[in-house]
Amino acid sequence: MLLTAVAWLYVVLMVAVVQATSEHGGLLDALLTLVFAGALPLGIAAYLFFSPARARARRARESAGAGSDGAGGNAAVEADRGSHPAGQPVAPVGEEP
Repeated sequence: MLLTAVAWLYVVLMVAVVQATSEHGGLLDALLTLVFAGALPLGIAAYLFFSPARARARRARESAGAGSDGAGGNAAVEADRGSHPAGQPVAPVGEEP
């Protein structure tokens, strides 16, 4: 993927140079070519190409966080460490306290 991306950027850069130096082209044409034929398509392709790796990394982070304390994460353990007393219990549905 990296070799293809570098080759694509090289080709788009050469096209932009030709557009910038030709009689009928200009710097704006070259800039638009770099953005719409180079950076934007390459960014979309890289996003799609690396999405499985991002998903694997996210799953690895989630599984490492869930297995560290055995309770399913640190949020349940941290909630019990407060210095204030517990509030009033909530009555079950349909019953009064």
